Amino acid sequence: MLLLFTHYLASSVRTFHVFEYITLRAMLATLTALLISFLVGPAMIRKLTAYKIGQSVRNDGPQTHLVKAGTPTMGGALILVSIVLTTLLWGDLTSSYIWSVMLTTLGFGVIGWIDDYRKVVHRNPKGLSARSKYLSQSILALGFALYLVLTAVQPEQTDLIVPFFKTVAIPLGALGFVILTYFVLVGSSNAVNLTDGLDGLAILPTVLISAALSVFAYVAGNRVFSGYLGVPYIPGAGELVIFCSAMSGAGLGFLWFNAYPAEVFMGDVGALALGAALGMVAVIVRQEIVLFIMGGVFVVETLSVIVQVASFKLTGRRVFRMAPLHHHFELKGWKETQVVVRFWIITMMLILLGLSTLKLR
Repeated sequence: MLLLFTHYLASSVRTFHVFEYITLRAMLATLTALLISFLVGPAMIRKLTAYKIGQSVRNDGPQTHLVKAGTPTMGGALILVSIVLTTLLWGDLTSSYIWSVMLTTLGFGVIGWIDDYRKVVHRNPKGLSARSKYLSQSILALGFALYLVLTAVQPEQTDLIVPFFKTVAIPLGALGFVILTYFVLVGSSNAVNLTDGLDGLAILPTVLISAALSVFAYVAGNRVFSGYLGVPYIPGAGELVIFCSAMSGAGLGFLWFNAYPAEVFMGDVGALALGAALGMVAVIVRQEIVLFIMGGVFVVETLSVIVQVASFKLTGRRVFRMAPLHHHFELKGWKETQVVVRFWIITMMLILLGLSTLKLR
C-alpha cells in the first residue's frame, strides 16, 4: 500500500525511490510490526481478561504452572494483526508470494482460533477434535501445495535443495513436491504448537528463524547473490523479506507481554499460524531442510511427544517424565526460565548452522 504511494511520489521527488529497496522496507516493517504490537497489545490483553478468556492448566503437569491458570490466551491474534497490517503497508501487493504466505498464515490461524474458542469460551477441554484439526490443516496444506506447484515456472521451484552441497538438488516432480510441502506445512504448524508450553519458549525461536529465513528469501530473490552463493533463483521471492520482517517485529512485540511471567499466552491461533508461515516461506525459497535444522528445538519437542506416545502404547512405559520435552526438564528440577533460555541458546546455535549453509557448499 505505502509502496504504491511512495512509487507515485517518486515520479516527482526522486528521494522516494529509496522505499523501493527491500532492505529499507524490511527494517521499517520490523519497526512497524513492533509498534503495532506495543499499541494494540495492552488493549487486547484487557479485552481478553474482561471476557475471561483464560488458559486452563493440566493437573498432571508441573505444579509451578498452576498459578498460570486464568492467564489470558488467544494472544496470537495480536501477532496476526501486526503481521497482516504491516505486510499490507510495506509489502508489494502485486506479489503472489506475499498473498500465498499471508493466506496460509491466516488459514491456519483460523483453525487455531476455533480450537482456542471452544476450549476457553465453550469450556470444552478438547477444543477442536484432533481429527477435525488435522483434516482442516491437511486441506489447507494440500491446497497451498497445489497452488505452488501449478504456478511454478522453472524446475528449481520444485526441486529439493540439499544444504552443504553446491550442486545437489533432487527433482521431486509435481507429486513429490506436493507431498513434501504438505508435511512441511502441517509438521511445522504442529511443532510450534507443541513447543508453546512455557513463557516465551516458542515465540523467540520463531522470531529468530523468520529473521534467518528473510536472509534466504533475499538471496533467492536476487539473481546476482543467488548465482554467487549457488542458491536457486526464485523470481519474486525477495518480497518475502517484508513478511518475515513483519513476523519478527510482531513476535518481538508479543514477547514483551509473553516473557516470564507471561501476561498473555499465544494459544493455538498464534502457534499454528506461525508454524505454517515458517513452513510456507521455507518451501517457497526451497530451504525445507535448512528449516528442519534451524527449527531443531521444534523438531525435538515434536519427536519427544511421538516417542512418548509410541513407547507408552507399545510397552506401557514412558521414556520421558512428561512430554513435550520442556516439561521433562522442568520435572527434573530445571526452573522454567532456565529451560526457556537454554532452548533459546540452542536455537541461536542451530540458526548459525543453518545460515552457514549459504557458504559451506
